[in-house]
Amino acid sequence: MEEQLNILIERYPKLAVCKKDIEKAYRILESAYLNGRKLLVCGNGGSASDSEHIVGELMKEFKLKRKVYSDHAAALKAIDPELGQVLADNLQGALPAICLTGHSSLTTAFMNDANADLVFAQQVNGYGKPGDVFLGISTSGNSKNVLYAAVNAKAKGLKVIGLTGAKESKLMKYADVCIRVPETETYKIQEYHLPVYHCLCLMLEEKFFGEK
Repeated sequence: MEEQLNILIERYPKLAVCKKDIEKAYRILESAYLNGRKLLVCGNGGSASDSEHIVGELMKEFKLKRKVYSDHAAALKAIDPELGQVLADNLQGALPAICLTGHSSLTTAFMNDANADLVFAQQVNGYGKPGDVFLGISTSGNSKNVLYAAVNAKAKGLKVIGLTGAKESKLMKYADVCIRVPETETYKIQEYHLPVYHCLCLMLEEKFFGEK
């Protein structure tokens, strides 16, 4: 973990102010995954794309090979030798993560029938279980739909991580940790968000799929 954090700070020195919070966020995610839990993540606009990006890095190989475990491979081949072999050769280990921005039928139906600001909170209501983690990405830290989701996540026993810009925000009130990158303009904040969550994903991959 320390190695990846040091590489991050070397490449982006201004993120040194976030180092402790990034480490705390990592510890929350590590604990959740060690206990068989999952990550729920959302944001708006560019942050919605970041949410999808994070899920992509966690649910498949990022930098390391993630072969399925031998007992899983054996179970696949026992069910069907031909199909099982293909699955065993090609499936990759995954850290379960769900992006709340991509379910168009659900979200548009809920936005049409109920309060559109609660669309992420509704998904937390359905997916969230105690011990899971909610990651809310908001450059301002005040996006209403992210805040409603964070409140519901806390109420349901999830840990909450915020990823925002430098200014104090409402999301800080609900987050177990809020990573506040040192910029205030939206596009500059987003430029720092990517290396931060890449670092988190790299550390998690090394923990769960690195050499034992």
